[in-house]
Amino acid sequence: MASGRIEVAAIVGSLRQHSLNRSLLQTAMLVAPERLHIYELSIDRLPFFNEDLERQGDPPLVAEFKAALDRADAVLIITPEYSYSIPGVLKNALDWASRPVGRSVLRHMPLGMMGASVGRSGTMRAQLHLRQICVQLGAVPLPEPEVYVTFAADKFNALGELTDPTALDLTKQLLTRLGEWADMLNARRPPPR
Repeated sequence: MASGRIEVAAIVGSLRQHSLNRSLLQTAMLVAPERLHIYELSIDRLPFFNEDLERQGDPPLVAEFKAALDRADAVLIITPEYSYSIPGVLKNALDWASRPVGRSVLRHMPLGMMGASVGRSGTMRAQLHLRQICVQLGAVPLPEPEVYVTFAADKFNALGELTDPTALDLTKQLLTRLGEWADMLNARRPPPR
């Protein structure tokens, strides 16, 4: 965290180029406090987690992904909800990040989450499952606010901009608090091994 600037690695759980959750990331990038630098880490080309691959050493794309997470001061996960949970591609990325066991690159990492859905749950169940996964990862999720953009098809315009005032306000609040969360946790975070 150089001179108060907070590097936030963002992961979008949807692979679609024009998904609602990618639009939510774009909104976050636009409305974030100036000291937060949010950038996306792509997960679409990571191989499926496989211990046989891991034994040979992390594949280059996995090593790059982990190194980028390690350099971050905080992580922001923006996810849709698939079958009452997070998408498989996101779980795969988190499985790679969880290794080696007990030494996850996300251990002690400040983490924010939000999501958009065309339904009424607004990714509530996916985020609850993500919080459970964070226990194993050792990541430290921001307790509040919880950002669930419900009926999201009506809350973004044709350019992909979030137009719903309540969802926009909650997004701004989450990002401000994520910065504060990162300040607090990183001051207590053990140095890298």
